[in-house]
Amino acid sequence: MTVAVFLDRDGVINFDHGYVSSWDQFEFMPGVPEALHGLAQAGYQLVIVSNQSGIGRGFYTEADLRKLNEHINNHLKDSFDIQMAGFYHCPHHPTEAKGEFLMQCDCRKPEPGMILQASRDLGIDVRGSLLVGDKNSDIAAGRAAGVGRLFKVSPQGGCDDGDLDVESISALPDVLSRL
Repeated sequence: MTVAVFLDRDGVINFDHGYVSSWDQFEFMPGVPEALHGLAQAGYQLVIVSNQSGIGRGFYTEADLRKLNEHINNHLKDSFDIQMAGFYHCPHHPTEAKGEFLMQCDCRKPEPGMILQASRDLGIDVRGSLLVGDKNSDIAAGRAAGVGRLFKVSPQGGCDDGDLDVESISALPDVLSRL
């Protein structure tokens, strides 16, 4: 089994401009590619686990998200020699989605479904892994899945939800080297 860093996307990997669904809307947060490279070099698989209710709300499609994920992966691979292990998303919302996406599910964070599915698919040791999120629901999903160490991106600090607050993901490789 291998270990991973489960990463929320919007607000952790990229600026959250609201329902980011195309490469022209996507903007990496400062230092993120370099931090991801450091984490990959340290032996972690990199897995994005992201609520994407914009699909269920009809703002964009699953195909739009797949295309964006391909752009992200190709950019990281070509520019930073980083291979993402997987992209997992939840298109559902219990009250705001339409049609088949209007549901209570086990994949929408704070539920652990995406993390558990990625663990099964990729042979990940959840207890030896990390999760980085920017919302309480991210931390709750990691805790429910049994992820070993939880980090909350909190520029102001002072959160008590995660095991550790980090100003941004760019600080994570340094934080891990001191643990």
